[in-house]
Amino acid sequence: MSGTLRLRLRAWKERQLYVPDAVGMLVNPFYFARRALVRGLAEFFPRLTGEVLDVGCGTRPYRRFIPAVRYVGMELDTPRARASFHAEVYYDGRTFPFADGSFDGVLCSQVFEHVFTPGPFLDEIYRVLRPGGCLVLTVPFVWDEHEQPADYARYSSFGLRAQLERAGFEVEMHRKTLGDARVLFQLFNAYLYKVTLTRSPRFNLLLTVLLMAPVNLLGCCLGWILPANPDLYLDNIVQARKRAGTGPG
Repeated sequence: MSGTLRLRLRAWKERQLYVPDAVGMLVNPFYFARRALVRGLAEFFPRLTGEVLDVGCGTRPYRRFIPAVRYVGMELDTPRARASFHAEVYYDGRTFPFADGSFDGVLCSQVFEHVFTPGPFLDEIYRVLRPGGCLVLTVPFVWDEHEQPADYARYSSFGLRAQLERAGFEVEMHRKTLGDARVLFQLFNAYLYKVTLTRSPRFNLLLTVLLMAPVNLLGCCLGWILPANPDLYLDNIVQARKRAGTGPG
């Protein structure tokens, strides 16, 4: 396989993992979760303008959607994060290495549940935002334990709002993803994924196509037919703002 083809295949896999299209239904065990999250975030990406910090940026899957003039990806300083070569900046888990009021916007997606001290963490986000700056934060409500042992919390919409307001933020918008029957099919596929996972990527892909793709297809059909339940959902997406005229938290 040529180097160019390998790079294209890697980019396609990355896209199907985080921004899946219809093909993702066949190859991504987390199709419903990922598709609902990126579709929900699409409403919020245009608010992240100017200088933007991506806290816990991972592989930076949403970079191309964010209209920032300066985008900085930051990760917790670990050997694994350093080896991924995706973040520009690393921090010690306590203090962000930026001056007060350094950014117009902050994206923090699927990170907050891994933070053991949410209050000081939100204080740091508040500190590095400029007055009037925008925070877009996503966090699971219903999901299994993951990235163990660093998985510390799940947040209801009410608990998340309380945390943000305690840190001084004004919550402007809140959305819930996948508040219908598809949530049950996504959780079932998450179960299947963990109990069938092997060390062989090719065999894992085969199991996804044979076992989990049919669950995705069935979930799509029944998700349209069965009534929605907005109280049982996968993820919270919140837009909050640092009040204009305020200093660091």
